[in-house]
Amino acid sequence: MRPEARLVRHWLIVGLASLVFLPGAPASDLPWMEQGCRNLIHRVFMPNAPAADPTEFVRVPMADGTGLATDVYLPEGQGPWPAILLRSTYGRIFEMVNFLNKGYREAGYACVIQDLRGMGASEGEPNVFYADGWRPGLSDGADTVAWMRAQPWCNGKVGTFGTSALGITQMLLAPATRDLAAQAIHRAYASGYHDGMYQGGVFRKNDAEGWLTAMFQRHLIPFYKAQPTYGPIWMHYDAVAKAADITAPAVFYGGWFDIFQQGIIDGFTSRERNGGDGARGQNYLVMHWTPHISRMPMDYHPKAKNGMAVEVNQLERAFYACHLKGDCGVLKGLPKVQYYVMGDDTTPDAPGNEWRTAETWPPFTPVITPYYLHADGVLSAAPPGTDAAPLEFLFDPNNPYPTQGGPNLTPNVPHGPQDQRKYGQRKDLLQFATAPLPGPVEVAGRVSVRLYVSSDAPDTDFTGKLLDIYPDGDGRELNILDGIHRVKYRKRFEQPEPPLTGLDQVVALEIDLWSTSIVFNKGHRIGLHISSSNYPRFEVNPNTGADFPEAGKPMRVARNRVHCDGAHPSALILPVRPEKE
Repeated sequence: MRPEARLVRHWLIVGLASLVFLPGAPASDLPWMEQGCRNLIHRVFMPNAPAADPTEFVRVPMADGTGLATDVYLPEGQGPWPAILLRSTYGRIFEMVNFLNKGYREAGYACVIQDLRGMGASEGEPNVFYADGWRPGLSDGADTVAWMRAQPWCNGKVGTFGTSALGITQMLLAPATRDLAAQAIHRAYASGYHDGMYQGGVFRKNDAEGWLTAMFQRHLIPFYKAQPTYGPIWMHYDAVAKAADITAPAVFYGGWFDIFQQGIIDGFTSRERNGGDGARGQNYLVMHWTPHISRMPMDYHPKAKNGMAVEVNQLERAFYACHLKGDCGVLKGLPKVQYYVMGDDTTPDAPGNEWRTAETWPPFTPVITPYYLHADGVLSAAPPGTDAAPLEFLFDPNNPYPTQGGPNLTPNVPHGPQDQRKYGQRKDLLQFATAPLPGPVEVAGRVSVRLYVSSDAPDTDFTGKLLDIYPDGDGRELNILDGIHRVKYRKRFEQPEPPLTGLDQVVALEIDLWSTSIVFNKGHRIGLHISSSNYPRFEVNPNTGADFPEAGKPMRVARNRVHCDGAHPSALILPVRPEKE
C-alpha cells in the first residue's frame, strides 16, 4: 500500500471507529454495528483473506470492575497456545487487519485484541494511557495479561505487539507485571514527558494537540499543559526509570525521523543494560531512516535497493518463537542491532546509504567532538577567540520561526528531511557551517548543542538544528536533527530556575537533538541553525516567564544572544567514529 493510502486509511479508520463504537454499550448492542464495519474493512483491506471473525468477544473485568472490550482469535486445532496481546486506541476491527495479516494465528498463537479503557467499545472514562501502567488499582494491561494466563486456551506464555500508541501501551505495561514473556514495540515513547509531550521542557504542541483531537480527547490537553515540569504525574509514564522492574525482553523498532525516535532507543538501552532478570541483555533494536508515518514529499531520497532492506517481521517471528515457544535456535546469528546509515543521496558510491549491524548501541565508542560556534558563522574544531562579540537576534512569539520538516506526525506541517533554505533569510535565525569537509565524517549516537546564552526577557527558548549541507550545484540544506530547550529548565526539569535578570547574565544551556546515524560526505558541510522557536512543532515561549501563551495576555519580543567567545565556547557536540574504526 502506498504511504499516502496508509495515511488516509489511518485517519479514516480512527474517525470511523470513534463514530461506530459506543463506549460502555452492552455486548448485545455491538454485533450488528461491528459486523458491518468488520465486513467492510475485510473487503477493502484483506480482499484475498478468509473471513476473520473473532472466536469470542469478552468484556474483560479490570481490578475496579470496568469491562474492556476484547476479541480473541484462536488457531485451529487443540490448545493451549502461547498468546499475543494487542491493546489499541484505534478500534479492534482496524487492528484485526494489521494484526492478523502478520499471520500469528496461523503460526500457532492465540491473538487477543482489546480496546483501551474509555475507547472503542470498552467501558470507563477516556484518559488515554492513564490506566495502562502501574498506578495502584489502575493497571489495565497487567490485569489483561493475568486474565489471559488464566484462560484454558493459553499455555501461560504471553507476548505483546503494537505500533505508536499501541507501542506506548506496551512500554507502560512492561514494568507493571512479571507475567510477560516478550514484546515487539514499534515507534513509541519510553518517557511520556521527555520524548512524549515535552522536549527540553517545551510542549510538543502540534503533535500532542493534533493527536488528542483525533482521539476525541481534547479534554486532556489542559491536563498535560498543567504539568510542564517533570513531577509525580510524569513518573507514572516513565518506563526508563522503571527499567529494573521489567522482566520481558523486547524488539524495539524506530526511525531517525520518527516522533518517538529517542524513546525507542532509550527503551532499548535502558532495558538492555538495566532491565530485570529475563529482560537484561536479551533485546533487539532496528532503526530505519523513516518518519512516523511516511508521506511525501521529502527532500532526502535513500538508495532504493537499501532503504527497506531489513525484514522486521522475520526478526519478530524468531523472537516470539524463542520466548513464547522455546525455540531459541531461530535467533542464532541475528544481530542485536540493525540500523540504517544515512548519507549523500546523489553521489554514486557515497559512504553510508546502507544497513549495518552491531551488538550494542551506539555501534562504536565515539569520539565526542565539539564543533565551536564562531561569530563569523563558522563551525570548526578550533576554539573561539577571547574577545568575540555575542550574536544577537530578536525573537517575536507573534511571528515565530516556522516548522520545516523534522519528526512531525500530522499533515499540516512538512515532516522528515526538508531543505531549510526556504526560511534562510529570516532575521531570527543564526546560521553556522563548517568548511567543505576534506573527507567523510561519520556520526552515530546522541547529538547536542552546548550554548551560552543571555536574554533581556525573564525566560525564553533556544532551538538547535543539525544540517547536512550539499555542495554548490545542489545546495540542499537538509535537517537531520532538531531540538529545543527552555531557559528556565536549564539545570533540571523538576523545577524552574529563577527568572533571568538581563543581557549581562550569561547561562549555559544544553539542547538535546536526540540521535542519528549519518555519514557527512566529502565536500559537504556540517551545518547548525540556532533560533528561539520551531512553530507549531513546539509551543512558543511568551517571553514573560509564563509557561504558555494565554488568551488576552500579551507576549513580548525577546532580545536573545548566543555567546561564542573563549570564556563561553558554544559548540555543536557530535559523536564521531574514530578514524581507525
